[in-house]
Amino acid sequence: MSQSKPITSFIEKHFLHFNAAALVDAAKGYKKHIESGKKMMVTLAGAMSTGELGISFAEMIRQDKVQIISCTGANLEEDIMNLVAHSHYKRIPNYRDLTPAQEWDLLQNHLNRVTDTCIPEEEAFRKLQKHLFAVWKDAEDKGERLFPHEFMFRMLNSGDLKQYYEIDPKNSWMIAAAEKNMPMVVPGWEDSTMGNIFASYVYTGELKASTMKSGIEYMTWLADWYIKNSGKDGIGFFQIGGGIAGDFPICVVPMLHQDLEMDNVPYWSFFCQISDSTTSYGSYSGAVPNEKITWGKLSIETPKYIIESDATIVAPLLFAYVLEW
Repeated sequence: MSQSKPITSFIEKHFLHFNAAALVDAAKGYKKHIESGKKMMVTLAGAMSTGELGISFAEMIRQDKVQIISCTGANLEEDIMNLVAHSHYKRIPNYRDLTPAQEWDLLQNHLNRVTDTCIPEEEAFRKLQKHLFAVWKDAEDKGERLFPHEFMFRMLNSGDLKQYYEIDPKNSWMIAAAEKNMPMVVPGWEDSTMGNIFASYVYTGELKASTMKSGIEYMTWLADWYIKNSGKDGIGFFQIGGGIAGDFPICVVPMLHQDLEMDNVPYWSFFCQISDSTTSYGSYSGAVPNEKITWGKLSIETPKYIIESDATIVAPLLFAYVLEW
């Protein structure tokens, strides 16, 4: 085993068949795509930030292995919550055995559970809330309108949160993204905790809904970005999980072709999904990659990979391989 690349050499020696081999094939395809000069989108579904994907994903950002991100509102905020409240998180390894009464006790103690990890309301949500409100209100007073991630970047880049850091900031993918002003889309941001908090201020009249740019504006921005960055070969699409984080951005290509009638826009030029969703009827997450050909998202020639496994296990290993760790 190579001492300089222990994870990579371990994977190459042992990951030889089935989903393990699919991981290696996808990792090699990812590296080939990036090394050929093409760009890659990574989409984050679920609660990958609370799963501390930032430990590996932040380095992917710093080393330019990803050029654009699509994520849920939960992933956008939960990386920052972990950054400022890590010591207050509570792990529940026996979460499968909890009774409704025990779940209620967690709520009464202001601990919101994500599988085996509880996010502390006061130290995470409320600590960020006052700083975000100040950023939202300042922008509104100046007549500015920004996307959800741009407000987060502004808050991080101000340095106001440094007093709270409880993890090494190099393990925060949002800090890495903010430092690069990473292109991002955050579809469905409204259903996140901070989205709910923003809506509460709109309800009370303290903020205007128009201060926050919308999902439609994200799509039109993405259309323009794709046209300008896809060249002749297209953008790669690396999808972690399913849902809106993946389905929203992948639709920009058929929109450009079918709705805007642009003939010279390339299809997505690489596709990989990590999913534990079984192939099923009517499910986006459970659809095999070839189905996306019929929707005008991928071409016949697009390299396609699917790794049917737990993304919290697979994604850090694949990133480690791409980073040659």
